Amino acid sequence: MNGDYSWLSHFDLGLNWAVIIKWLPRLAQGATLTLELVAIAVIAGLLLAIPLGIARSSRLWYVRTLPYCYIFFFRGTPLLVQLFLVYYGLAQFDAVRESALWPYLRDPFWCATVTMTLHTAAYIAEILRGAIQAIPPGEIEAARALGMSKPKALFYIILPRAARIGLPAYSNEVILMLKASALASTVTLLELTGMARTIIARTYLPVEIFFAAGMFYLLMAYVLVRGFKLLERWLRVDACQGR
Repeated sequence: MNGDYSWLSHFDLGLNWAVIIKWLPRLAQGATLTLELVAIAVIAGLLLAIPLGIARSSRLWYVRTLPYCYIFFFRGTPLLVQLFLVYYGLAQFDAVRESALWPYLRDPFWCATVTMTLHTAAYIAEILRGAIQAIPPGEIEAARALGMSKPKALFYIILPRAARIGLPAYSNEVILMLKASALASTVTLLELTGMARTIIARTYLPVEIFFAAGMFYLLMAYVLVRGFKLLERWLRVDACQGR
């Protein structure tokens, strides 16, 4: 990509701007893969976290024990260790290699997606548990007084209210997963960080490339933050929380 980059001298930080601009399309390609990875993980993680969070908030010990163990494991171990266990560990079992899932489990993208989904589901389940327990008991009692069954009250009263209460914490979890997605580069996945490392191996200019990658992460985080702010305003989260 040739051109006159003299106008960038006004923003001179000692960086080779020509190299940055040359590799922007490849970094954008890596950023797209990062967004795909994070989007699948946080959406699938949310779907998995809903039954986990409901069971975790149960008063029955035998209902909340299994979700507690799941959440304790995934919150208590590093995401990198979990990723290595899935990517390198599952291949050690003949049953896994001979199963119909093997074409997916040998793919670094799906290994990273599965690991991030299981990891974030544990955190989202705890967010949901806290949100359910933060609902004023009077609202649930009012629903029961109106003749609602427990499943109906859960679907129409508890979960919508918990969604509004837990949305700010969920948005933080999405941002954290965006940053944690950089670990996927350790299993040869060419998301944004992996692409940056590949480019650095060719150019030997780590400062310029990591600076550009950092700008991509900042841009994606900014868009996500603004999107969740608009969603909170639309759902009137502040009014729901009494602010």
